[in-house]
This record gives sequence, C-alpha cells and structure tokens, in this order.
Amino acid sequence: MKIRAAVLEEFGAPLSVQEVALAEPEGGEVLVRLTACGVCHTDLYTASGADPSGYAPAVLGHEGAGVVERIGEGVSSLEVGDHVVTLFSPQCRECIHCQSPDTNICLAIREMQGQGYLPDGTTRFSRGEEPIRHFMGTSTFAEYTVMPEIALAKVSKDAPLDRACLFACGLSTGIGAAINTAKVKSGSICVVFGAGMVGLGAVVGCRLRGAGRIVCVDLSESRLALAEGQGATDTLRGGPDAVEQILELTDGFGADYTFEATGNVTVMRQAVEAARMGWGLCTVAGVAGKGVTLDIVPRFLITGRRVCGSSFGGVKGRDQVPELVELYLAGDIDVDAFVSHKLSLDEVNRGFELMEAQDGIRSVIDFT
Repeated sequence: MKIRAAVLEEFGAPLSVQEVALAEPEGGEVLVRLTACGVCHTDLYTASGADPSGYAPAVLGHEGAGVVERIGEGVSSLEVGDHVVTLFSPQCRECIHCQSPDTNICLAIREMQGQGYLPDGTTRFSRGEEPIRHFMGTSTFAEYTVMPEIALAKVSKDAPLDRACLFACGLSTGIGAAINTAKVKSGSICVVFGAGMVGLGAVVGCRLRGAGRIVCVDLSESRLALAEGQGATDTLRGGPDAVEQILELTDGFGADYTFEATGNVTVMRQAVEAARMGWGLCTVAGVAGKGVTLDIVPRFLITGRRVCGSSFGGVKGRDQVPELVELYLAGDIDVDAFVSHKLSLDEVNRGFELMEAQDGIRSVIDFT
C-alpha cells in the first residue's frame, strides 16, 4: 500500500514528508493505522545526527497510538479494531529479562530493532527498490506502520488516542522511573530535575507513590507551574546553586530520591549531590549527547548515595501501559495538560522547532 510518512534522509536536515510503500504484515506482525503521535526529543536527537546509533533513510517517530487494521499469521493477542499504543521497548513475556521483575529490557528482537529492521532482518517500508529502515521498531511518523505484535500494548477504547500516545514514551518513562525504578516510598522527599514530559511524569509518579514532598527544578516558570498542577509541593529555578537550595529545604540532608530528566550531565551531577547522605537514590532518565561522560565525586557514593539509570521507566509495556492508561481514565493522571500543540504530519518539522524553543510540553501529530 502507498502511505505518507516523514523520512529522515540526511542528518541535520528537515524530515521529508513523502509517499512511500508499506508492505503487508508478516508472521507475528501487525498493521496499525496511526491516529496520533507525540513529537519526542529522541526523534530530534536522532534527526540531528547526535545519536551515534542513528541511520538513514528511516521513517522516524515512536510515541504513537492507533488502531489495528490487519494482523499477520500467528498473532494471537490482538484483533482488528483494537486500540494500541506503540512500544519502542517491547515485551515478549518469554525471554530471561521479561521473566525477571528487575528489568523491562526485552531481549527478543533487540539486535534487529537497533539496526532499523523488523525481527526477520527486513523492512516493510520502501521507495522503489530502496528499503527504508524502521526507527526504534515503531516508525510512527506515518499514516500506517507495521510492527511486531510484542511491541504493541492494547489499551481501552475509552481513552482518546491523542492522549494515550504520550504513554508510548515520555510520560511512562517519568512515571515508571518513580514507581518501578526508584520505588519511591510514601512520605519521602523527592526532587525532580527537569519539567519536560519525562520530568513531569516523574512528578506524577512520586505523587502516585505518596511522596510527602516533591520539589521540581527547572529554568522555566511556566513549566514549574505545570509541575505544581501535577503534584509538586515546591518549585525551584534551576542553576548552579540548585543543590544548595535543596539542602536548605531539607535541613541540610538532601532528598531521599532525586530524578534527572534533562540529559544534561551537569544537572545529572547536581541530582547525585542533592541526594541524601546514607540512602539517597539518584535515578537518571535523561539521555546525554554522544561521547559525553558523567563526573561524580566518589565521596558522594562512599557516604551512601546510589545512582541508577531508567529505560522507559522500567515499564513492561504490554502489561503496564494499559494500567497507566486506566489511571488516566480514572482521573489520577492529568494528561490533557501536557498536550500543547496539535499538528498535521506535514508540520512535523514545526514540532521540532517548538521543542527546541521549549514552547509547551508535547506537540501531537493528529492523523485524523
């Protein structure tokens, strides 16, 4: 079939919205008609050429939601008409990682996905005789996409898909970092560095876990105001004295849990140093640039602070994304506040421009 998609042709250049061919789903695969897709920083990161694992040509996009149109042979968990959220982090439920409660990093299709291919080592997108690679196993900057069954989460049809799509990446990453990775304890003190989509999700996760105090740190007053609406009890303007301010707020001890959601290694170091001596846990969810390293003074670790990373918030997508969507439907998560702009597919590059200008939290491409 012929579809329209946003193709990364050259790093550092705007995406090209064009007609491409999409083949039918093979065994274990599903054809999805996209309804909505968030424009995430990871898409911009790859398009810019900063991602060392990036490749072109490829159809970008990974924060999608849509409707199942056709299923390939052997697909058993999905039916035509199901509403789904795309998962760049799949869940086969069978590999050693999927069976472990300690990680969500599924091993089943990781090698091929990282190279831009579906599990059989081929692509479904093409232009003439030229194959076009998939991005993060999803490629949701397109009217339709073909994905592995294990990379789709079936969600309630009651959830608007232009809201549900945010659970495909940013929102789940932040919420999961607090709930799954850090396992925030009730009554604890939490500090979140960064009030973008991931950071605001972390604020939500801390609130859902019953944190007693949630401090959000950011340079933007408007984003800090959004953080207050999501449960932040205190807000601070970011800067070189952020750690000192947090220590003042916590009687000199620091926070039980800190979360870094900026991708800036200077801020990551602040998140480590703002964690409490003795048991403070710093969870890093931001993605730093190519070749950048994090400098930590060993004394902060020796005196009891810990540092961990969080990929997709430790969320096991097929099981937990539907649960998070149910929390949204129940009114426990205010997703509406995060959708700042509605765009058409032809405006995908404007989505990147809005992101770089820090205009709003999330631009959503509406395919309807």
